[in-house]
Amino acid sequence: MILIADGGSTKTNWCLVTEEGKKVYFNTEGYNPYFASTEYILNSLNENLPTDLEREKITEVNYYGAGCSVPEKNKIVENAMKAVFTKAKVSIGHDLLAAARALLGNNEGFAAILGTGTNTCIYDGKKILHNIDSGAYILGDEGSGCYIGKKLLVDYLRGYMPEAVRKNFWDTFQLTPDEVNDRVYSQPLANRFCASFSKFVYDNNVHIEYSRNLVYTSFKDFFTNLVTHYPNYQNYTFNCIGSVGYNFRNVLEEVVTEHGMVVGNIIRSPIDNLVKYHLELAPSQL
Repeated sequence: MILIADGGSTKTNWCLVTEEGKKVYFNTEGYNPYFASTEYILNSLNENLPTDLEREKITEVNYYGAGCSVPEKNKIVENAMKAVFTKAKVSIGHDLLAAARALLGNNEGFAAILGTGTNTCIYDGKKILHNIDSGAYILGDEGSGCYIGKKLLVDYLRGYMPEAVRKNFWDTFQLTPDEVNDRVYSQPLANRFCASFSKFVYDNNVHIEYSRNLVYTSFKDFFTNLVTHYPNYQNYTFNCIGSVGYNFRNVLEEVVTEHGMVVGNIIRSPIDNLVKYHLELAPSQL
């Protein structure tokens, strides 16, 4: 039996492929090694994996994760996986490669992630050819859930929100400015905290124009600071994975078109396409 996983900073989508070819899906939290230690990941897996999962029968784990782009970070995740799946061959890859494989298969093109964080690349059908660093949630991650959440929180702290939105925000969260600053600067997983407010932006219907403009400017920043810096970017279709890109796709498609690109695939999660890739397009990797 094999496991294939797509891990963001907030959530990991898993698929177990049994010896009979049956697919079993489940979720755990996300494990970004920039924020989570091996011990943390190990404890979380032990607590959150399905109780009926026969771990000793797992022969291979293919895990793609946010933050898994350099060997020393990959080792943090790999050590936890090996401790849980003691009989399995464990392979750790970057979530950007998962996105490219899920969106494009063996074809070349442009692929992006717009979820808790942001990432982009040009893919040649086998590997990532060109990647502009997103800068992560403090320095960049334009267009992400975290970026949208930060813009919302800044408006709240500075009193820039329309009054109806501010009242709705307070009624929903009852967070004081001091509590917001404490969560961002003193508590762990600040990126996940900030990204959680993108759902409020999506759900807010007391001032739709405010929410739409916030998302629109976030996606404009994403294109201005990242996408347009890829050579000949307009020659590619725009393909994107992630809950933020999917939930706000009407605004995203508008910004894509404004920048001279044609909209390709915009999907919420890569797990189904990623499983298909491993089972049909790259069986030698299993």
